[in-house]
Amino acid sequence: MNTTVGNDVQLVIITGMSGAGKTVAIQSFEDLGFYCVDNLPPMLLPKFLELMKEANNQMNKVAVVMDMRGREFFDDLIKSLDEVIEMSELTPKVLFLDAEDSVLVRRYKETRRSHPLSPTGLPLDGILQERELLEELKGRAQFIYNTSETKPKDLREKILTEFSLNKKAVFTVNVMSFGFKHGLPIDADLVFDVRFLPNPHYIDHMRPRTGLDEDVATYVLKWSDTQKFLEKVIDLLTFMLPHYKMEGKSQLVIAIGCTGGQHRSVALSEYIGKYFSNDYETRIKHRDIKKRKVPSHDQS
Repeated sequence: MNTTVGNDVQLVIITGMSGAGKTVAIQSFEDLGFYCVDNLPPMLLPKFLELMKEANNQMNKVAVVMDMRGREFFDDLIKSLDEVIEMSELTPKVLFLDAEDSVLVRRYKETRRSHPLSPTGLPLDGILQERELLEELKGRAQFIYNTSETKPKDLREKILTEFSLNKKAVFTVNVMSFGFKHGLPIDADLVFDVRFLPNPHYIDHMRPRTGLDEDVATYVLKWSDTQKFLEKVIDLLTFMLPHYKMEGKSQLVIAIGCTGGQHRSVALSEYIGKYFSNDYETRIKHRDIKKRKVPSHDQS
């Protein structure tokens, strides 16, 4: 069987010692836009590769975790890796996570979890057995990360740096406009209330329009209070965004709210989103812009 996969396809196999950070690793690949599968039985790897081909580039970045939770299948992993290489032009990248035995023992004690190879015995017994079983696979790995002295956020940053094709996309700033009368966005990290600014709703020809229209945006932005607000918010975000990025966040949601989500919040979200677009991957969303106002005396 010959399965041809394009050169832009990435298949990363995450494995290694239990307790060395595979959960953080798979979450990091999710942040990079990888299609992620946890605890995939190795015997299904060739079949999974066929599914990647049939997906027509919708699954061109895939990360799978294979570890000792599927002990009865794990012996098939080396065989499956060889089969994948033979049946396609794709060479899977193996990321092996390791840590010192003493560190792994301490982590198991802190979490009060049992080792998958020693569920009723001492964690060290399972660790030593696992290390022996993984010896050959570790020798096949292209990437070996020792996480003994690595914090989760540092491991995440290392993975994002190593496997990201677009370094700028590691941290995304999402700016969202919304209307308070439709409810607060549940996924917002920062919320700014701009209902104190002059409202275009009370100008007849602007009422049916939105902050995306030039005349409405000009009206919202012309006031000294608006300019002072933008000055202070941009100064605050200029200070905060690098710190959020350094802390390891993959994205930040900034919500700008007016009453109906039609005029003021839309114009200001456009302004703030475009302001930071040169330094960050920025996305602008207007959650309530298509929700028309009823009755006419409601504010916007």
